[in-house]
Amino acid sequence: MTTVPLIDESAASAEVRAVFDDIRATRKVDWINNFWRALANHPPTLQRIWQGLKAVMAPGALDSLTKELIYLAVSISNGCTYCTASHGAAAKRLGMSPEMLGELIAVVGMANQTKRLADGYRVPVDERFENLF
Repeated sequence: MTTVPLIDESAASAEVRAVFDDIRATRKVDWINNFWRALANHPPTLQRIWQGLKAVMAPGALDSLTKELIYLAVSISNGCTYCTASHGAAAKRLGMSPEMLGELIAVVGMANQTKRLADGYRVPVDERFENLF
């Protein structure tokens, strides 16, 4: 159960409606999902998060599917059910196949497993890996 009401557009302030309109236009959708409706309880947070997400997920050096796959992988690793569902749907809409999802989940699982091993053994970073990026 949500800790705040999900703001319906009919009850939204003009500031919130403007963000909702931008979300619909940018994403080319006709509805506002629950994440944005929850954030609408605090319009400055809604505005800040939407502007940040819009900027990060905009076309750039990485294509849209790659960005969604990264977001999905992090969401799975973070254990965010909502984010996994939302970004999984977006990745599927952009062309993610069932085989791609299977490989992505395998990579997430392996990355988490090797992270725990490296942390548990307190493995020092190899000098040649330092300052590579």
